[in-house]
Amino acid sequence: MAAATAPGTLRAREAVRFVWTQLTSMRTALVLLFALALGAIPGSLLPQRPTSPVRVREFITNNPQLGGFYNAIGMFDVYASPWFAAIYLLLFVSLVGCIIPRIGVYLKALRGQPPNTPRNLGRLPAHLSLTADTPATVLDAAEKVLAKRRFRVRRLEDSVSAERGYLRELGNLIFHLSLVFLLCGLAWGTLFGYKGSVAVVEGNAFSNTLTQFDDFTSGGAFTAQQLVPFTVKLNSFEAKFETGPVQRGAARVFRADTTTTMNGVETRQDLEVNHPLILGDSTVHLVGHGYAVDVTVKDPQGNVAYAGPVILLPQDGNFLSVGVVKAPYARPERLAFEALFLPTFVDSDTGGTSVFPDALNPRLLLNAWHGPPKPATGEPENVYSLDTTGLTQFTRPDGSKLRFTLRPGEIFDLPDGSSIQFHDWKRWVSLQVSSTPGLWLVLISVLVAVGGLCLSLFIRPRRVWLRVSRDGVELAGLDRTEGRGGLDDELRLIADELQLTTDRGLAPPEADDAGSNRKGEP
Repeated sequence: MAAATAPGTLRAREAVRFVWTQLTSMRTALVLLFALALGAIPGSLLPQRPTSPVRVREFITNNPQLGGFYNAIGMFDVYASPWFAAIYLLLFVSLVGCIIPRIGVYLKALRGQPPNTPRNLGRLPAHLSLTADTPATVLDAAEKVLAKRRFRVRRLEDSVSAERGYLRELGNLIFHLSLVFLLCGLAWGTLFGYKGSVAVVEGNAFSNTLTQFDDFTSGGAFTAQQLVPFTVKLNSFEAKFETGPVQRGAARVFRADTTTTMNGVETRQDLEVNHPLILGDSTVHLVGHGYAVDVTVKDPQGNVAYAGPVILLPQDGNFLSVGVVKAPYARPERLAFEALFLPTFVDSDTGGTSVFPDALNPRLLLNAWHGPPKPATGEPENVYSLDTTGLTQFTRPDGSKLRFTLRPGEIFDLPDGSSIQFHDWKRWVSLQVSSTPGLWLVLISVLVAVGGLCLSLFIRPRRVWLRVSRDGVELAGLDRTEGRGGLDDELRLIADELQLTTDRGLAPPEADDAGSNRKGEP
């Protein structure tokens, strides 16, 4: 014999039913939707690791305690955090559980007939008492008039019942279904999409393979086979800046001349900000640019230890750029140089600065280091910074640290017989290659949701009844949504089309009660 349940205690099945009922209520769906929007705010205010890993590291370095806390709760990767995914999934389940029963109710309403005529039409918000010259023909005429006004009409023995506005609930269902498909599109893009960035110097090319990316993030279901095989070559990059007194140095033109190769077909096209390249299902955006210095480093035996462009990172609006030139294979000692590039050099107390972002008077400032060869460990190194462990800075005969400046075309001989030559400068661009498979579903869902919302806002569900009796004709109506006007006017228009004469209008009971409390009025 089962033990008796204490009063107020829910059995397991009842508890599950209660939780499911609460989760699938419209109130819960709205709360979860608000929580999802609220949770997305940090993704806009804080740097995100998938798009700005450098800024995330800087934030954590500058704010160690706050940055560590944010990192622990996933604030630097909001859209991949467990708590955001939990809100996302709960909203999805809530919407599905809320919509399915409503679809059944709506289909049942479509198959049904308008409701029976109320016994007391005078209690409805809008009511007219009318007289007709030929009462016998009023019901037939009312059927035609109401059908013409797009009501669904039901003929009863002594009355006509009519209803319209079924599209309003359809609009509600379309809006909520669109939200479900919107979430599916977002999930599709999150699982199968990818985003990678790469820096390309003028004259060089980039192939869409994993090994070519400087930074790459992808969804959990992504596979390397999804990458569309193509190549982008940067022929040249044009950057123009304002030279007048107003907004001097402001960007005016950023344009990359590229040659894309896909399926053996070469195409030359321009790449600009907000005008990306579309290659298969991948999109290539121009997201940044800077300067690279073309240098050659030779060891004391005259062997070339390094030759080629070195990317430098801009530090301010005048593109003062820093970086490192590394020659690890120089012998007998490896060489390294801390580089500071000034596009428009002006001498100052600190050694020099750049006063304009374009390369009008370029200079390359260098600090030189040397040290024994470093054994290969397989650990990655930051190509933009120099770890001076095991290195010694070159010094002058007087013991001061060696620092020197080069113009394009100049060469500098180091004390150990090695040398570095600054040939010229080039521009580099940062390209972002991304693919979001479910984006089309997201866009369509948004458009359909807007359409459904318009239906739910502008369609007026309304019921109208007309009854013929020995006392005359009664015409009454009821709006199924609050705050809607025009019901009285529509009843009068219907009466005019039926050629009925207004006898008297009855206000709803609340209005009658209010009027009876006014002293001094008949």
